Amino acid sequence: MMRLHVFNPEHDLALAAGRLRFTAPFAGRRLRRDVGFLPALWAAEDDVVLVDDMAVAQAALAPWTVMAGVRLADRAMLTRLMRSHEITEVCPWGWDLALRHELSACGVPAALMPSDEALERIRAVSHRAWAARHLLPRLLSVPGTVGEAWQVRSVDEVRQLAARHAGLVVKAPWSSSGRGVSYLPGRSGLGTAEIDGPAANRMSNIIGKQGSVMVEPLYDRVADFGVEFVSDGHGQVGCLGLSLFQTRNGAYTGNIVDSEPEKRRRLAAKVSLLLVDRVTARVAEVLSPLFDGVYAGPFGLDMMVVRTDGGLMLHPCVELNLRMTMGHVALALADGRHALPATMRVDFDGNYHFSLSPSC
Repeated sequence: MMRLHVFNPEHDLALAAGRLRFTAPFAGRRLRRDVGFLPALWAAEDDVVLVDDMAVAQAALAPWTVMAGVRLADRAMLTRLMRSHEITEVCPWGWDLALRHELSACGVPAALMPSDEALERIRAVSHRAWAARHLLPRLLSVPGTVGEAWQVRSVDEVRQLAARHAGLVVKAPWSSSGRGVSYLPGRSGLGTAEIDGPAANRMSNIIGKQGSVMVEPLYDRVADFGVEFVSDGHGQVGCLGLSLFQTRNGAYTGNIVDSEPEKRRRLAAKVSLLLVDRVTARVAEVLSPLFDGVYAGPFGLDMMVVRTDGGLMLHPCVELNLRMTMGHVALALADGRHALPATMRVDFDGNYHFSLSPSC
């Protein structure tokens, strides 16, 4: 079996566009060029990793230890490789119309890629409203959890919610890692969120492009973390492990790479592990039938510990990512080839750099 891996970090934006031909913003294109080698770190022997620029990818991969026989290939090389019909499976960061169109142009057969109907199902489930409607309410049956989310289609509806909450978070329906997120803090003593001209314009722009925005209360966040899963597409969802990640102003900055027992020990200082385990089991119970015939592959669920009047509680469904996540990358790197614990980061200094450094 020879698998083709693709790191397409622009995936969420491609879902929002919903087009065959999609050009990512410059930052997305640069991230894919600079970090496109990433799947080589977990690829198996004789697997192929599609990259935009061979020279950049080879230089970035040079310090890393990878499985013997893993090959990098640009689009021209992939086209030649496909003539020999060696690829038997395609493993992207996430499936969308634009990626399928790109791979089809390289000769990847339709049989190795999702159909139009399957891609539409993936896009629908990736919309934040899907998790707010089908997953969050059923996770709230676990004692110790909290969370609300509303899909709204006008700025006036946001203002109405603002009148009832001390602060709001407004999110684009298809977005991730802190992108497409606006915070509307409450005015002291008034209990309403300020919606100024720029904020209203941002929301109107998202509504115009994506049809709605998702609105949530602004919680007193204590800690972020995630749980990584995999679905076989036939009614079985399994947990792969925890993702302990770091954020700044709501945006992803890095992951802790460590053994599962050590990650659980760290998390236990902030939230009951019994509660996390109950929620994790509930996620698998709820999504196993819902993903049957709908989605096969990795996915992640971001959660957070929040401070409430009743004490610390768990928000069990902050973000559902129907794709690979940096948490999956961290799990792949905690395989004995690297000293643990470590911190995994993607930094930017004009170019993007993926790094793994020892941590305490």
